[in-house]
Amino acid sequence: MHLCSPTFDNLNVSLKKLFGFDAFRPGQEAVVQDALAGRDLLALMPTGGGKSLCFQLPALLQPGVTVVVSPLIALMQDQVRQLLDNGIPATFINSSLEFREIAERTAALMQGKYKLVYLAPERLLLADFLVYVVDKLASKHSLNAFVIDEAHCVSEWGHDFRPDYRQLSSLRKRYPTVPVLAFTATATPRVQADIVTQLALRKPAVHLTSFNRANLHYKVRPKNQQTYPELLTQLRESGGAAIVYCLSRRRVDELAGKLSADGLRALPYHAGLDAVTRRCNQEAFIRDDVQVIVATVAFGMGINKPDVRWVIHYDLPRTLEGYYQESGRAGRDGDPAHCILYFGAADIGTAEYLIQQKVDPTTGHALIEEQRVAREQLRHVLSYAQSNDCRRTVQLGYLGEAYPGACGACDNCCAPRDLQDVSTDAQQFLSCIARLAEQSQRFGAAYLIEILLGLASERILARGHSNLTVFGIGKHRSLADWRVLARSIVHQGLADETLDAYRVLSLNTKSWEILRGARTMVMARPIKAERKRKSSAGARSPTLTETSLFDHLRGLRKQLADDAGIPPYVVFHDATLRAMAERRPMTLDQFAHIPGVGQAKLARYGERFVAAIGRSITLK
Repeated sequence: MHLCSPTFDNLNVSLKKLFGFDAFRPGQEAVVQDALAGRDLLALMPTGGGKSLCFQLPALLQPGVTVVVSPLIALMQDQVRQLLDNGIPATFINSSLEFREIAERTAALMQGKYKLVYLAPERLLLADFLVYVVDKLASKHSLNAFVIDEAHCVSEWGHDFRPDYRQLSSLRKRYPTVPVLAFTATATPRVQADIVTQLALRKPAVHLTSFNRANLHYKVRPKNQQTYPELLTQLRESGGAAIVYCLSRRRVDELAGKLSADGLRALPYHAGLDAVTRRCNQEAFIRDDVQVIVATVAFGMGINKPDVRWVIHYDLPRTLEGYYQESGRAGRDGDPAHCILYFGAADIGTAEYLIQQKVDPTTGHALIEEQRVAREQLRHVLSYAQSNDCRRTVQLGYLGEAYPGACGACDNCCAPRDLQDVSTDAQQFLSCIARLAEQSQRFGAAYLIEILLGLASERILARGHSNLTVFGIGKHRSLADWRVLARSIVHQGLADETLDAYRVLSLNTKSWEILRGARTMVMARPIKAERKRKSSAGARSPTLTETSLFDHLRGLRKQLADDAGIPPYVVFHDATLRAMAERRPMTLDQFAHIPGVGQAKLARYGERFVAAIGRSITLK
């Protein structure tokens, strides 16, 4: 049974009462309305866009319970404790609980004591659970929707495919009248179509909110001897929470150790650590006991910490979609945050090595198709890292969204590099491909560069390639310069490169245009030293009094959170504390009008915060 869609005013009243927000974020209200109308839907909303509220609010405005399918225990626990702190009856049932706890929560669920219950797909699809719990809820019309959170996990084309999600299509056959609501923060057009098919959604309402995260500043920096000092300085000066991603466990341990030795509160996180250590390190980060978590990509999806100010990729990410997802863990509270990717030529060799490790464990033979896809994904990452275009244009274009550029919040837009005409050098490189093609021979970029540099190596001499007219004509450039130029030629489509293990180059139509002088090639000059960041135009800086009060309120929040055994952001987000510091409410009525303060939080925390604000002002 579903309610008629409430009016906008009624929804806003419920939004403020239950969650403390004065208005919906872009796209939220339309999703809520369709959910209340009982429609199947697919909603794509960027990280930090508030997708959880889009199914939590409808669940509270309807009779019965909403079943939320979630892929990770940490994700379930985080959402449930935030709901409970808002006074909303919710629970999770998963393998982290003892048998007695599972039995107690299941009994309470059948008695109608919860509005939302979070389950892993494996738990939901257990035969006994379906028969004795879900079937009975459905028969009593007490089941109002299935929510499939992180729905990209259903698609093998997604960046985090989970085979168990594939079985969720059986829900449609078993419960044909119960709406299925699919939510995700990241999905290419191909993945979107696959979600609809795999979940058997019926004429779904599709909501595509822009993937653009306007509060994130994107930057690519060169990886060299100054990388670590630069990283250390940034983290020391900012003081904000940071996630630093590395490709290997060894790199994670080494970097976390160096940061700790240099005085930062930093901990490692990777699959090689035992479960207790991983859990303790994760909790320390979430509860603000440490500033920095250095991690492999095993860390992230279940983390809902909204006040991460830095996400730094110390190594090249494996896919552009994965990079969007990982960097998107910064600034979920909507405040400014920074996403930095460090990139060096050695990263390409590391990435290629990892691709070559994709082999069948039983036969030892290369998984050709998986390697081909991985190389194609690597090409997209390299195109992003080396692009002169607006970073958002490249990222969002990969996700199927057109973006006009000039974002004002990436390095290429804020500090564009000078372009240089490299047409002559490109002609030399392409001429080398042409000379070898005349002999029906094709090679990769590394071999071509050896010829251009005039290196009389054994293999060049044996093949007679030292006699080519292009031998040694590129000595004016260094080996590193030629490597950069070669990658840029491929990424600009001025030559074709195969995607197999032997990545050989060949000419195409654009190549011949360069050789004939009908097309020019330009390339950005190397990235120079960091420039000082300027504050955002028109942004209001907090006064010293506001900053002092904000820090005082953060201390109170941490104390209350530690006493309750919950992360500080569950009490209040930073944005709510800043509003308190700016408005300085002196009564509970004034406090109730602070964004992020709902009825439950007003009752639980209002007096403590109002008293703290009053004492702070009196002391001034």
